[in-house]
Amino acid sequence: MLFIRSLLFKFSFTVVTIIEMLLSAPFYFLMPHKTAWIVPRSWARSAFWLQKHCIGLDYQVEGVENLPQGAYIVAAKHQSSWETLALPLYIPDPSFILKRELLWIPFLGWYLARMGMVPINRGAPLQALKSLIVKGKERVAQKRQLIIFPEGTRREPGAAPDYKAGVFPIYAELGLPVVPVALDSGLYWPKRGFCLYPGTIKCRILPPIAPGLRRREFMHKLETVIEAECDAMLTAAAAEQPRPYLPPAAEARLRAISNSKNPEI
Repeated sequence: MLFIRSLLFKFSFTVVTIIEMLLSAPFYFLMPHKTAWIVPRSWARSAFWLQKHCIGLDYQVEGVENLPQGAYIVAAKHQSSWETLALPLYIPDPSFILKRELLWIPFLGWYLARMGMVPINRGAPLQALKSLIVKGKERVAQKRQLIIFPEGTRREPGAAPDYKAGVFPIYAELGLPVVPVALDSGLYWPKRGFCLYPGTIKCRILPPIAPGLRRREFMHKLETVIEAECDAMLTAAAAEQPRPYLPPAAEARLRAISNSKNPEI
């Protein structure tokens, strides 16, 4: 039954995506920038409606009051496709930092380019960082918000953190607060596998990290606050009934959390 519901969701989502792209194309590319956000946000809400009614999967976002005004950087945990759809619903004018290959995808790439996303070439890290800082300053001048996934790619829930040092030069050069975001979307909309799982995805927007910290202090604080919240979400999800599917990395992390709280004497 879960396979059938997931198949129904993915088929419906694909159909809705094609229809919305075709219907919106005549005016999407002619709208003023901020007005054009109506299109991707409508698409995201359609996806979440289908997600809820096909799968029984809802979501909950907390901490919106922690978002500053104007330009800032969002550093989010990345576990699934869910957060790429959800974050623009809460952030006024975001610009995702993403791999440039996404812009090469017909239609989708055109839509991403229209909204001024920041593509990077992962094959040339130094050049990518320089370009990112230049484009980041342009977005800041436009009072936009940059969204970065500091681990660079999707990670399974419970997997050992792998925060890349590249987030620090962006933070230091732009002089902006960084808003950490923790979530558990990978438990319900996993990176691998076909099925989605019923339940409620949790996302927490945490208090911003002020500009001006040194590299070691900033990286430690960013990783610590995000991972602590993700651990709390994983522990809470494991106690839910019915219990969501937990990948091996999540099971191992739960054991580590339990052992740290109840060390052997």
